[in-house]
Amino acid sequence: MGTESDLPINLIEFIAQCHWTYAKTMPVWPHEYIVRKNVDEVLFVQFVKHIREFGYGGRFYKRPITYFDYEGMTYWTMGEPIEETTIINRCLKENTFEVREKEGRLPKD
Repeated sequence: MGTESDLPINLIEFIAQCHWTYAKTMPVWPHEYIVRKNVDEVLFVQFVKHIREFGYGGRFYKRPITYFDYEGMTYWTMGEPIEETTIINRCLKENTFEVREKEGRLPKD
């Protein structure tokens, strides 16, 4: 597993320059996302590859997810093949499924 310091400068700048949209349709799971067609294609793909290569295995309920942490945020995709991946998500580390489950903060059904 990589560390935050392994994130190349071009991806650090990409994260900072993107306009992250709040996912208002999922208020019980606060997070933001970027859409591939609205950002630099090359950097989007590089970041997806980085998340998948240097991230760590986790889950969202029963769904396996590869997560990558950087500066207090956790980043992930939904696991589709790279050519089909259209969104990168992020949330505060404290709002990940694992942290909320451990702390008893999962939303009620």
